[in-house]
Amino acid sequence: MWKDKKFGVVSLGCDKNRVDSEKLLALLKGRGCTVTDDPKEAQIIVVNTCAFLESARGEAIDAVLECAEYKRTGRLEKLVVTGCLPQKFIGELFAPLTEADVFLGIGDYEKIFDALERAYRTGERQNFVGAGADAFRAERVLTTPVHYAYLKIADGCNNFCTYCLIPKIRGRYRSYPMEDLVKEAEGLGELSELIVVAQDTTRYGQDLYGENRFVSLLRALSALDNIRAIRLLYCYPDVIGDELIDEIARNGKIVKYIDIPLQHSEDGVLRRMNRKGSRESYLALLQKLRERVPGIAIRSTFIAGFPGETEEDFEGLRSFLREAKLTNCGFFAYSREPDTAAAKMPAQIHPSSKRRRVRLLYETQRPISEAFLSSFVGKEIDVLCDGIDYDKNCFFGRAYFSAPDIDGKVYFNAREAVQGEVYRVKIARADSYDLYGAAEDFGGDAPPED
Repeated sequence: MWKDKKFGVVSLGCDKNRVDSEKLLALLKGRGCTVTDDPKEAQIIVVNTCAFLESARGEAIDAVLECAEYKRTGRLEKLVVTGCLPQKFIGELFAPLTEADVFLGIGDYEKIFDALERAYRTGERQNFVGAGADAFRAERVLTTPVHYAYLKIADGCNNFCTYCLIPKIRGRYRSYPMEDLVKEAEGLGELSELIVVAQDTTRYGQDLYGENRFVSLLRALSALDNIRAIRLLYCYPDVIGDELIDEIARNGKIVKYIDIPLQHSEDGVLRRMNRKGSRESYLALLQKLRERVPGIAIRSTFIAGFPGETEEDFEGLRSFLREAKLTNCGFFAYSREPDTAAAKMPAQIHPSSKRRRVRLLYETQRPISEAFLSSFVGKEIDVLCDGIDYDKNCFFGRAYFSAPDIDGKVYFNAREAVQGEVYRVKIARADSYDLYGAAEDFGGDAPPED
């Protein structure tokens, strides 16, 4: 039956969700299903949703409604909604969202054919949330460019930050077995960059092995011949110890880059967030990283307008940014999420004040990031080619200090460049986010800025 159906998959949210979608695609193809990128041609569409923030939930609902239109304008027969949104909100979702025919949770992908078969047979909508066994699957169909991929090493979270829904959506922290992860990484093909992700990568192994095995995992992945480089995202500051820092410093395959979600700098706000750290400990960690790993790029994220954040707290965060001199940052307005402790806290900040604070944080960070990028003007740096920008009529790629999608790019001219290969590029200009240059064997100028 399923070989006669064309499936479409829409993946929303973070890179961890992307990995889930890639495993779902492998599951579909393993059953002989045809997968199409054209939603008008799909007879079954699966929307893998995010529910981390109210804005993400709105985006998910909009995507479901948009896909449902293909029942009228295309060939769509059944619409499947899966992932975080039904996992957390199926009670509120099932009755009103009549456009969807099947609901699956985060651990129910293996049940997709059972649910669809019942939906076709009975003509009734199906709720299979919680019906699966959350089995680990190594098979993937990559949706990233062929030269890099994400590896999700764990699911869930034990940090219980007061603003965050993840533990109530994804459950407690669950490390995947090391041998399964190594097998999965080995099956991804030749990669210029493997990007290690989880809600908290640095706690890997504590639940499964009774001790932290993150460094052991990195060494096992580094031993794979098909992996050229490894990038680390979402490393929590309280678990970044000497062993990990030394591994970053000594392991030639680990990119000298680390993403550390600090979220704030002021001690009172951090306590209300249930974050395990302080302004002093954060600054000490940044200093240690820079001393032990010269030139390391450090990225972070911060929340503005958390309940009770005073103007003094906010100015303290701006002062911290000036002192910390992080390579790049993302700033987000606090979102009051239902069923979180922070949602019940007094002194909620007005939305307009939160927007103002986010804008000012970007204004504070911009010259810091700009100064970092400007330090490369006139120098040659290694750039991993990610492809061609046809609007700019040049190649684009990333230096070691940039992760895909969340950091800036290097735009460069070259006689020729192959996706996934590294080129020596002389930087001619910088702006607050990107660099512009030309490959060393190219006689012309760098691409123009926008």
